[in-house]
Amino acid sequence: MKKKRWLFSLIFISVVMLLSGCDTKLMVLDPKGPVAKTQSNTIIFSILMMALVLIVVYVLYIFMLTKYRASKTPDDYEPPHMEGSKWLEFIWTAIPIIIVAILSVVTVRTTYAVEKVPAGYEDQKPLVIYAASSNWKWHFSYPEEGIETVNYVNIPTNRPVEFRLYSYGPISSFWVPQLGGQKYAMSDMITKLNLVAEHEGSYMGKNSNFSGKGFAQMEFEVLAQSPADYTKWVKDVQQTAPKLTEQEFNTVLHTDFVGRKSYSSTHLSFSPAPMDMSDMNMSEHGHGGDNSKDGKESGTDSTDHMQDMGDMKDMNDHSSMEQGH
Repeated sequence: MKKKRWLFSLIFISVVMLLSGCDTKLMVLDPKGPVAKTQSNTIIFSILMMALVLIVVYVLYIFMLTKYRASKTPDDYEPPHMEGSKWLEFIWTAIPIIIVAILSVVTVRTTYAVEKVPAGYEDQKPLVIYAASSNWKWHFSYPEEGIETVNYVNIPTNRPVEFRLYSYGPISSFWVPQLGGQKYAMSDMITKLNLVAEHEGSYMGKNSNFSGKGFAQMEFEVLAQSPADYTKWVKDVQQTAPKLTEQEFNTVLHTDFVGRKSYSSTHLSFSPAPMDMSDMNMSEHGHGGDNSKDGKESGTDSTDHMQDMGDMKDMNDHSSMEQGH
């Protein structure tokens, strides 16, 4: 009787804890774009595979406990000697190998798919946005539109967006759960993340990599707008927002927490982003030497660019020292 009461109490507590979180959707399973949809399907498939394994294990466990429990045999019972079965050993060795192989193939295919522009959007020109992290905020530069925002980013729906990520401080991780998986932002190189929002709405973005005392407050809003509303917003920022000066940028950069800000110019002209590895490889072979192809506004040659990268790294190191990292 006591065992039944204990089991009932355990089930009741588990149900209460489970239902306590039902008022908020699990964002990774509520995708609003093709990249997030692909990853959500992979997660669900993996969960179902693991659930199937658990069901089989639990059924066999209960069967063995019931069939071979001590109460059904006399005290002097001795089980017969049985030789091993090669077929059984082959089966229970092959099944885990098959399961791991299936999950590996699905994971590799998914990883390869999300690294590219989503299917159906290959012919569209992506919107390039430089997303730079600092302690503890996000800077979003739009080189095509000539504007910049802090702690919020607006994007058009049904258009591929190429985020080019880097950091002015410790390593951060750019993550918008409803649009796609996370990717690291580092100080010495650019990493790229391709996303598409197929539904209008406001989506939470955050830093998913612990980077210090302000980690929990390092969130931003991604507002997916219709193309017409997005164009209207860009024009409004261009006409009403102040220019971003180097002094203002340094002030924002060294301030721990700031609110939303908008500017009618970007910091790329005086603090260019580091060159990504694909551009460096192309330059070594005599291709893609013009930085303007990446939307950069620096207009410097490779020597000046490397000097700028060195200056920026010094500033990052100085900033990290000031913040205690």
